Amino acid sequence: MQKSSHFDYIIVGAGLAGIAFAETCLNNKKSIFVYDNHSQNSSKIAGGLYNPVILKRFSGLENAQEQLNELDIFYKKLEDKLQSKFDHKIQILRKFFSIEEQNNWFTASDKESLAPFLSLEIIDDQITGIDAPFGYGEVLQTGFVNTAYLLEKYQQYLTEENSLSKDIFEYDQLKITKNVIRYKNLSANNIVFAEGFGIHANPYFNYLPLDGTKGELFIVKAPLLDLKVIINTSVFIIPLGNDLFKIGATYNWQDKTNKPTPIGKEELLNKIKEILTCEFEIIEHFAGIRPTVRDRKPLLGTHPQYPEFHIINGLGTRGVMIGPWAAKKLFNAIENHITIEKSININRFSNMI
Repeated sequence: MQKSSHFDYIIVGAGLAGIAFAETCLNNKKSIFVYDNHSQNSSKIAGGLYNPVILKRFSGLENAQEQLNELDIFYKKLEDKLQSKFDHKIQILRKFFSIEEQNNWFTASDKESLAPFLSLEIIDDQITGIDAPFGYGEVLQTGFVNTAYLLEKYQQYLTEENSLSKDIFEYDQLKITKNVIRYKNLSANNIVFAEGFGIHANPYFNYLPLDGTKGELFIVKAPLLDLKVIINTSVFIIPLGNDLFKIGATYNWQDKTNKPTPIGKEELLNKIKEILTCEFEIIEHFAGIRPTVRDRKPLLGTHPQYPEFHIINGLGTRGVMIGPWAAKKLFNAIENHITIEKSININRFSNMI
């Protein structure tokens, strides 16, 4: 039985965005009720990397240091609360394929915005199973969050608190009476939608230009790959222990299903064979739709016609890094009336309603 039928917040979506907002609410003494909604599975299969540099172009990310600071605080507090380990501080190495790439790395490291994140030392250490004659560059302040374990433990916690429903959210059951939201037998002051690609079924926010990109990943077994760090080149390789590695990912802008494909498998295999020189076995092949926006910015804010309706979405490939920072932004906007900057505010798409 639920402890209460009235809450400060109903949250729709229990992926990375929903968890980040739920925990932000609880840290601020607000009551919540969460609907898992089953609208997407990108959080469950995400690589979980956090990395303040776009390594394809050796360019920085806006607000990267601020996001990393929030990430550290958020996950440390959550680990203490749930007595579980989610955040793994592991260095990311970018394999160089040429002298030109080395030079581009050093040019980028001279930029003020990138200097805190790019090591000036070329790493020549040889990793068994990978041929890297030009060495590696080290990205600083990096790691990964075990997203599947995080979701499992957090949803278990919400269940124990009688604060989670796995029922499909029915939008037509949502009512507003006297500034109070009513949904079936619940009521709340506010509702926050964190559905990822599931936004397309949301009649209140489906006008927003969230395209979604499909990503496919492998779990592989490679006993001869002696890798203790994350490699990030055309794919990422994350060591999971016991000779297992998570490798991904592909990018497909047309296919909007969560099903692995032969084409995705072949693409990943070709990229892996460009990097690994050792044998490997595919243990699992999975896929999900990343919640990506046309301008590559998050979707945060309040519905222009329904002031009790809010959204946190569009975290793309960097959900573990952006999530805590974005949740804090949205919470402060709702509770403390602190304006969300235009670059990430859904108001930038008001002409699309």
